[in-house]
Amino acid sequence: MAHTIRNQAKLIARVRRLRGQMEAIERALEAERPCGDILNLVASVRGAVQGLTLELIEDHLLAHVAGPSAGTDREQGAAELIEVVRRYLK
Repeated sequence: MAHTIRNQAKLIARVRRLRGQMEAIERALEAERPCGDILNLVASVRGAVQGLTLELIEDHLLAHVAGPSAGTDREQGAAELIEVVRRYLK
């Protein structure tokens, strides 16, 4: 996946922010913070994961399905994307 290599630094930065958000949830649980605070932290992680997923799906579509260089990889790229979306939506 050339697009993940090309965008590697940006993607890794997003993953590291997600890790920080998960650690914030852990600290909040350990500190016995109110459940509303913890739910807000969880919601922010969910939004961040969805944002990362959307970015990866968009890049995948552009590189392997709709892009000019997709060529014969188009069917395989579409099949991969369909499988990922099915798993994600379960």
